[in-house]
Amino acid sequence: MLRRLTLVTRLTLLYALVSALVLSGLGVMVARATQAHFVDLDLSYLQGKANLIQSSLSQNKNPVASEALLAQQMLSHEGLYIALDSAQAREAKNGEIDFSALRDAQIGMGETYDWKSQGLALRGIKVPLANGEQLLLAMDTHHHTHFMRQLRLTLTLYLLCATILSGVLGWWAARRGLAPLRVMHDHARKIDARQLSVRMPTTESSQELAELAKGLNLMLERLESDFERLSEFSGDLAHELRTPITNLLTQTQVTLARERDAEAYREILASNAEEFQRLARMVSDMLYLAKTEHGLELPHRESVMLERETQSLFDFYEAVAEEAGLGLSLKGTATIDGDRVMVQRAISNLLSNALRHANKHSVVSVTIVALSDTVELCVANEGQPIDAAVIPRLFDRFFRVEKSRPHPQHSGTGLGLSITQSVMIAHGGMIRVVSDQKNTSFTLVFPNHLRRATIST
Repeated sequence: MLRRLTLVTRLTLLYALVSALVLSGLGVMVARATQAHFVDLDLSYLQGKANLIQSSLSQNKNPVASEALLAQQMLSHEGLYIALDSAQAREAKNGEIDFSALRDAQIGMGETYDWKSQGLALRGIKVPLANGEQLLLAMDTHHHTHFMRQLRLTLTLYLLCATILSGVLGWWAARRGLAPLRVMHDHARKIDARQLSVRMPTTESSQELAELAKGLNLMLERLESDFERLSEFSGDLAHELRTPITNLLTQTQVTLARERDAEAYREILASNAEEFQRLARMVSDMLYLAKTEHGLELPHRESVMLERETQSLFDFYEAVAEEAGLGLSLKGTATIDGDRVMVQRAISNLLSNALRHANKHSVVSVTIVALSDTVELCVANEGQPIDAAVIPRLFDRFFRVEKSRPHPQHSGTGLGLSITQSVMIAHGGMIRVVSDQKNTSFTLVFPNHLRRATIST
C-alpha cells in the first residue's frame, strides 16, 4: 500500500507522524510534571496542617478540646478532613469520610495516598503522634482533577491541530523541494532519438538534485555521442558493403549480357573472389570486435616476446616495404603476459598503417621499451601529420582521416585501429597517438604486471 503512494504523500505522512510522536511525548511530560507538581503542593499543604494540629494537640491534653480543635480546623479550611486513629472525620457540609483506606495504606513519611470516598477524590497522609496514635489528614482534589482534565483536553486539541499543520507544511515543503524533479521529468519526456541534445537543469535545484542532474547530463552526453557514432557507423557500414556488392552485381550483369570464353569467365570469377575476400575480411573483423566488446577474457594467456613477434611481422611485410621503397627498423626487447595472436594482430595493424602512409624512402621504426610499470611498443613513420581534432576518432569503426574513400589498392576495411584498441583494452593497457609535422607514432602501452582482465565496452 505504501509503495503506491507518491513521494510527496510519503513525506507528508512522515512529517505528520514525527510531529505527532514528538508532541505526544511532550504532552505526556507536561501532564506528568503538572500532576507531580500538584502532588507536591498537596503534600506541602497537608504537612503544614499536620504540623499545626500536632503542635496544638501537644499543648492540649483534653480529648474533648482536641476533638473541638480538629472540628475547628475542618470548618475553617473547606475540603480538609482530619481524624485520629480510626475515628471518622466530620465536615459540616459533606458528612462523614471513611478513612479506613488511608489508615490501612502502606505509605511512609513524605508520601501521599489517593482514594475515593463519598464520591470525592481524596489525597491524604498519615502522621504518627507521640502518644502512639496516628493523625489522618485528607483533602478534596476535585479542583486538581478538573484542571488536569482541562489540561489533557487542551493538549489533545493542540496535538491534533499541530499534527495537521505539520502535515500541511510538510506537504508544501516536500512539493516545493521536489519541484526540480517535475522539471526534470518534463525535460526527460522531450528526449528522443531526434532530440538527444536536451539537458537537465542544474541551476535551480538543491545540491543533491543538482548532482543527480549533472550525472544524468553526463549520461545523455555519452548517449548522444554514442548515438551519433552509431549513426555514422551504420552509414559507413552501408557504404563499405555497397561498394563490393555493387562491383559484384555489375560484373555479373555484364558477364551475363553475352557469352564469353572460359578465360574471360576465369578472370571475372577471380575478380569476384577478391571482392568476396574483402567482404569476408570485413565480416571477420566485425565479428572479432563483437567478441572483444562483450566481456570475453583473453583466450590464451602466455609470455609474449615482443621483439620476436615484431621480427616475424617484419619478415611478412618485407616484400611490401621493399616495393614501396621503405625500410624497417627494430630496437629494444621486452616480454609481456598476454595472448600472442591478439598482440601480433595489434602490431600488424599498426605496421600495415605505417607502411601505407609512410613517405617513400623513409624508415618505419619499432621501438620497445620496458619501464617500471609498463612496457611500451612504439610504431613510428614519416608522413603527413594527422589533424589533432580527428585523433580522438581514429579508433572509431570505419573512420578514416581522408573524407574520400580509399583507393582500390588500399585493402583496409577501416576496422584495424578499432581492433587494436580492443586488444589493448583486453590486456589492461592503452594506445597512444602522437603526430607532428614530420612523424606519426602509435604506442601500445602494456602493464608490466597484468591482472586477469576482461574487456569492457
